[in-house]
Amino acid sequence: MTASEIRKAFLDFFASKGHQIVPSAPIVVKNDPTLMFTNAGMNQFKDIFLGEAPAKYKRVADTQRCLRVSGKHNDLEEVGIDTYHHTMFEMLGNWSFGDYFKKEAIEWSWELLTDVYKIDKDRLYVTIFEGDEKEGLPKDQEAYDYWKQYVPEDHILLGNKKDNFWEMGETGPCGPCSEIHYDNRTDEERQKVSGATLVNADDPQVIEIWNNVFMQFNRLKDGSLQPLPAKHVDTGMGFERLVRVLQRKSSNYDTDVFQQLIQFIAEKSKKTYNSSGIPGDTDWNTAVAMRVLADHVRAVSFTIADGQLPSNNKAGYVIRRILRRAVRYQYQYLGFKEPFLNTLVPILAGQFKGVFDELWSQKDFVQRVVLEEETAFLRTLEQGIKKFEEYTTVNRQGSNSAAVYRDADVIQSLRNELDGKFAFELSDTYGFPIDLTELMTREIGWTVDMEGFNQALAEQKNRSRAATAIDTGDWVIVKDDDSIAFTGYDELETISHITKYRKVSAKGKEQYQIVLDKTPFYAESGGQVGDTGQLVFPDGEIIQVTDTKKENALIVHFVDNMPSDKAIGDALTAIVDPERRNSIQENHSATHLLHAALKQVLGSHVNQKGSLVNNEYLRFDFSHFAKVTDEELARIEAIVNEKVRENIPLKEERNVAYQVAITSGVTALFGEKYGEYVRVITFDDAFSKELCGGTHVKATGQIGYFKIISESAVAAGVRRVEAITGIGAENYINEQSKLIHQLKELLKNPKDIGKSIETLLEENNKLKKELEKSVLEKSSGLKNELAKKVQDINGISFIAEKVTLPNADAVKNLAYQLKDIVPNLFLVLGADIEGKPNLTVMISENLVKDKGLNAGNIIRELAKEIQGGGGGQPFYATAGGKDVSGLDKALEKAKDFIK
Repeated sequence: MTASEIRKAFLDFFASKGHQIVPSAPIVVKNDPTLMFTNAGMNQFKDIFLGEAPAKYKRVADTQRCLRVSGKHNDLEEVGIDTYHHTMFEMLGNWSFGDYFKKEAIEWSWELLTDVYKIDKDRLYVTIFEGDEKEGLPKDQEAYDYWKQYVPEDHILLGNKKDNFWEMGETGPCGPCSEIHYDNRTDEERQKVSGATLVNADDPQVIEIWNNVFMQFNRLKDGSLQPLPAKHVDTGMGFERLVRVLQRKSSNYDTDVFQQLIQFIAEKSKKTYNSSGIPGDTDWNTAVAMRVLADHVRAVSFTIADGQLPSNNKAGYVIRRILRRAVRYQYQYLGFKEPFLNTLVPILAGQFKGVFDELWSQKDFVQRVVLEEETAFLRTLEQGIKKFEEYTTVNRQGSNSAAVYRDADVIQSLRNELDGKFAFELSDTYGFPIDLTELMTREIGWTVDMEGFNQALAEQKNRSRAATAIDTGDWVIVKDDDSIAFTGYDELETISHITKYRKVSAKGKEQYQIVLDKTPFYAESGGQVGDTGQLVFPDGEIIQVTDTKKENALIVHFVDNMPSDKAIGDALTAIVDPERRNSIQENHSATHLLHAALKQVLGSHVNQKGSLVNNEYLRFDFSHFAKVTDEELARIEAIVNEKVRENIPLKEERNVAYQVAITSGVTALFGEKYGEYVRVITFDDAFSKELCGGTHVKATGQIGYFKIISESAVAAGVRRVEAITGIGAENYINEQSKLIHQLKELLKNPKDIGKSIETLLEENNKLKKELEKSVLEKSSGLKNELAKKVQDINGISFIAEKVTLPNADAVKNLAYQLKDIVPNLFLVLGADIEGKPNLTVMISENLVKDKGLNAGNIIRELAKEIQGGGGGQPFYATAGGKDVSGLDKALEKAKDFIK
């Protein structure tokens, strides 16, 4: 069976068992503060398991694209090394929400594997939960008894809590699970060693393929377990592993899921893929690199298609890290010194056409983003390698300058060991994985101070953990009501009740989160910020709502304090801040008009890639590969304002069937998870029609006026427009008018203000040139004076002097002039530039090479005397500081480096 046939057989089987086949959720998670990425098939059903939303169907099945590279499930460093770990993978799953339980789940999993897929029964082993005395949990006898109907008892194994008790997190739904493992070894190997002894023992050929989770309990904050009101089934089968079993391969990468990509890589690199190489040899490294590329391009491509661009923080940093790991492997082992990974995107998109069409629809955009990221990182990689070579060249010479790269008391040259802090800098600043740094140090006979590296890494992780640590208490139930009604489309005041609340501590501050049975407060979503306002109680007590966010299906109101115990159960009036909401709505409706105008002016390729809508301004990110010109921006702005003046009434349609909406030509956003029914927002059927859950003006005239204030690049292939509307636009125009009036007064009210400023700039440039000429003449005179002050110290021409020059450029120019006329130069200049100390070090290239001198290292040490810091190249470096009085001491100290 091909991979496509295997996937289809799974979905068809569960459809025949009464399951609704649902689409995969995006790989990038929204509205869940505990997750960045979908890392399991159950994520999109989390609100159902938590009891926060009703199930639309009692039975569902799907194939879900998942990503595991951070947090508890971190497989990144294993990917490519072994045969079965991946970053992005598909999880085939079937669920029961309070419907069937262990009997049916076990029966159907066995039927599918052995009757449909025809897997050899003797090669299958199953595990069940052995129980846990500390938790008061007995052995899962029920699952054991069901399995006995199909499996010999010596193929039913007991598993501990780690392997056979599944938990969503520290709190939440959980329960025993039953895994199915496949023994892929040869018959000869199986006769020597029983497969039962290798289950969950990290044997690469005895692998878990399916896990049936039986959700029976809810884990509370205190660690105790509470039975769930309804029992659920959550199963997950690794698609890539299943294909490997059915195609009788010893590696996931040898299946048709990956081979098309791998063979393309092999062809272009002119290297052979040999998966049987010995770890460490050339064939092995080549095979690992090809597997890394084939795997990582999947993770990177699907996350970009789902709306997450590579960046330097949070989810974006994870994607950038995966991409850079792939580039490092292709650069180091496959010989690709130019961007290559991006060329795999069209092949991948073709493979998933008809399965995950999101990637096919955006393949050109995704390829462009990957190309730009590769190009940027290859430049960084070269810089990092140069930095590494500079460091090791200096330290290998054994000169005193080696002692001052980092700390004066660390002399690397005596140990031939790369400083752990420097190794961490290469990783953190230049994206060098530590194993690349270790490889490069081994090549020159060095080692890496791994203790220092790990310490620096741990310090960074601790800082990050402390910055994001959140302590969330259990929900306190006030009213047993799972339904939440949002009334904010129609009203800004609603009579409601608190259904539950909890205490949350973060960054030393305590807050409370409140859930209401009805609320007019819009929860942050789709780029629109959450509402603020008040909860007013009958006794007159007022609680300020500082923010509103979504958590799965919940609308959570953030407050700094709780009402009195007596008032908690009372009816209250939830009131949204009307002025703030109106400003937000004006900006949100303007983004819809802007989106349509961008498509009209720039082309149909424009798609929204992110947005922020608050009460002050709007920010709109969109796919486009060139700077938007001033003329284009003017046209876009004019189109939007024309639509504002037309005062187009809002056409809002709720509960429209998704397919009906899509067929009608509505704009849907990539990376959003739409339900079966959607809300359609239209401002003129022929202009703007989008799926949107946000709040909007009743007619475009309420926007008042639309003004673009900036256009810039965000990432490869993504541009950003920032704009303002309403009172914000009015204030902006008034401020600009005031500024122009002030300029006119300063320029004595000329008839043509532009011409006057142009004349002023010309005069200024003329004066500048005259000043530069004067400074140049002065520095030329200084050059001759200083050349006469050369001291010969051990064959080095030493000059250390204070000079009086107006700026750093003049000092630099003087240093280069001296370098041209003084051989074997070691020059240190100090200058007081407008009350700030400046130091410059210039060293002849032959001294850098032969004597191991390094201006960048030396300047860091000298800068301590002026309470400053600096850096530069081995032959030229500069520093600034705070203490002018330290210049003389710095110049005296300079001689120590060449004595």
